[in-house]
Amino acid sequence: MSSTRKRLEALTAGLILPPAEPTLRAEQAAAAPLPTPPSAPETVETRFPPALTGMASARTGPGQMLAFRGQMQQVEGELTALRERLRQYDGSQPTLKVDPKNIRPSRWANRHEASFKTSEFAGLKADIEHAGGNIQPILVRTLKDEPGQYELVFGHRRHRAALELGIPVLALVWTDDLEDAALFAAMDRENRERADLSNYEQGVMYQRALEAHLFSSQRQLAENLGVSHTWVRKALTVAQLPPAVVECFRSPLDITHRHAEQINAAMEKDRRGFLKRVERLRGSHLSAAQLVSRLIDAQSEESQGRLQIQLAGKPIGSLKRSRSGEISITLSAHTIATVDLESLANALKESILKTRGPN
Repeated sequence: MSSTRKRLEALTAGLILPPAEPTLRAEQAAAAPLPTPPSAPETVETRFPPALTGMASARTGPGQMLAFRGQMQQVEGELTALRERLRQYDGSQPTLKVDPKNIRPSRWANRHEASFKTSEFAGLKADIEHAGGNIQPILVRTLKDEPGQYELVFGHRRHRAALELGIPVLALVWTDDLEDAALFAAMDRENRERADLSNYEQGVMYQRALEAHLFSSQRQLAENLGVSHTWVRKALTVAQLPPAVVECFRSPLDITHRHAEQINAAMEKDRRGFLKRVERLRGSHLSAAQLVSRLIDAQSEESQGRLQIQLAGKPIGSLKRSRSGEISITLSAHTIATVDLESLANALKESILKTRGPN
């Protein structure tokens, strides 16, 4: 103890403390006017906290040093606590509200325009509007050459809904380097986990990546995405259907892997006859199952006694005559809702006359 005291005395030798002001007597203190408070000094930013208040000020050099040491220990404790809190966020990415106009779709965008006209998208848009924004953030990456602009990784429907509603979209910003192959894999993984893409959209996405040489082969694409080669092959089968076949469907989103396999088998068996059926059925507005059944039927509609009803060169239904002579007429719901009755009656009359043959 004596050695510590001697060391402190040696360190503080020569320090002179200002003389203490004399204490006023009680009656003088009561009569003396209150001093005018000094004007507030300019705020000065320091690296140390202000002196602790509520504690008696040290009157000696050793006391002042001990008080300063206590303050430093308090600061070190606060810094340690802050480091522990920051460590919880290691590897996390920042989220922020972004104007959807400042986010551009990726060139690997896999959403067909028809997906933004479905009842599911309308429901999603209504939910986002009711909540005042999307709760689940989208993922974007920064564009290095364009400050304040972003490229969409996934969340195309949420982004589109916010864009149409004119509200900011909550986005998770990927600040690290994200190569195109990694972006493509993240987009594909998110969509597969949500079961959110149609077979057609999935296939078009894979086809686009292969055409851009993002992956050298279907095998490399499958290995990088962590999916089976069979899955990739089936998806590409849908995407590689002839455009004329795709146009026969009410929406490309209705085409499944099974439909594509049946259609390809029918084309391999009789491509010429199949394409003739495609031309006859284009614009028929049949359901996907009915359409595929008609397309893959090797027997033509005429050979089954079925005659197509046309109006202004477009099919609006069909007429079938049984062996007993009975005639059944099939009209699509679209035809009934859009075609005026007089035109429809004339088209039916012409079709019935054709079944009678020449007089």
